[in-house]
Amino acid sequence: MKKTDLYKNEGLKINGHMKQAGTPDRFGSAASAAVSRRGQRKLEQAQGLVSFAVKLDGELVKQIQALAASRQTGINETVAALLTKGLAD
Repeated sequence: MKKTDLYKNEGLKINGHMKQAGTPDRFGSAASAAVSRRGQRKLEQAQGLVSFAVKLDGELVKQIQALAASRQTGINETVAALLTKGLAD
């Protein structure tokens, strides 16, 4: 047997093992547990939430992130609270 034939047979053996191996959780049944983007968008629309993109100064974003961390809330909730307070004034 030639050396190339040995490598070819070894490759075929490896491919056979790979085909028989199970699917990892991140690609198997656990992957379907996450909500798709479309599903997430429908959930947010049902809650009355609307996507609103804004460009802000980097220092302002750091302040908002620090405030959210100190309040132990998400950035969305923190920005909503700040906008509500600002518009009430």
